Amino acid sequence: MPANVNGRRALPNYALYGAEAAQSTVDIVHHERIPSRASRFGFDIEPHFHDALIQLLYITHGGGETSIDGQVWRFSAPCLLVIPARSVHGFRFRHDVDGHVVTTAQSAIESVAMTAAPDLLTVVRTPAVLPIAPPEHSTSSLTALFDAIGREAEHPERWQYTAGLALTIALLVQVARLSEKVQRAENPARAATVARVERFRTLLDDRCRTRQPVASYAAAMGISAGQLTRLCREAFGISAIEAIDRRAIHEAKRLLGYSSYSIKQIARELGFRDEAYFGRFFRKQTGLRPTEYRLQEQGRLVLSR
Repeated sequence: MPANVNGRRALPNYALYGAEAAQSTVDIVHHERIPSRASRFGFDIEPHFHDALIQLLYITHGGGETSIDGQVWRFSAPCLLVIPARSVHGFRFRHDVDGHVVTTAQSAIESVAMTAAPDLLTVVRTPAVLPIAPPEHSTSSLTALFDAIGREAEHPERWQYTAGLALTIALLVQVARLSEKVQRAENPARAATVARVERFRTLLDDRCRTRQPVASYAAAMGISAGQLTRLCREAFGISAIEAIDRRAIHEAKRLLGYSSYSIKQIARELGFRDEAYFGRFFRKQTGLRPTEYRLQEQGRLVLSR
């Protein structure tokens, strides 16, 4: 029985439910079908937590009820559950439940997310129950990812953990996309804002070499220049012209670092009226002349070889 803490019964800290935390390592990506463990406990999993492990459950049949950090959700297939490390959770599964559960180290997932996709950190750290509205293309994607993780877990080979971790990151991308769909469905006004932000990003990618003014972007989006600036400040914390300039600088850096174009050619390629004006613009944004930046990048690339 768990020890008492301040007169209260302490919650069990499990690696996997029913296995003490000290009995298992965290450098694994574990996969199993939900009934294989839940059936051993009468489909009732008492409240507990995992000190270092995140769990992702994909309910493909049946349903049940879960409590996560004091909040109770009823769920039914198909749906996804996210249980971050140290979240106190328990389940009351229906006896016909089926699906997958993946368990892995939260710290490893967060380390990869911080480098590759910082926006995923919110998904990794937030408990969630996400219904999947059928028919959904994502269900086939989810099934393929869970099955692939299961195959890696069942057949030990070299780099097994790395492969499992990479697949789990891909799985979390699907979870994040699903979460955004659910949020848009629950908040149409927010959905409209998100759609406008994505439209602006697309326009920036398409027009970053043409030096168009804010009014041109706003007209393409069917809103005023003032509305576009307010949208940018809400979404990015900067004005619309700053967003346009940053995208131009990103493209300039790419051309300076990875192309053989001259500075004059790059200036013309990006829609600047002359090389001198481009040089002043680049230095104002980065603190370096284009030639200085190119030399810096060439040196860095040589050292990395």
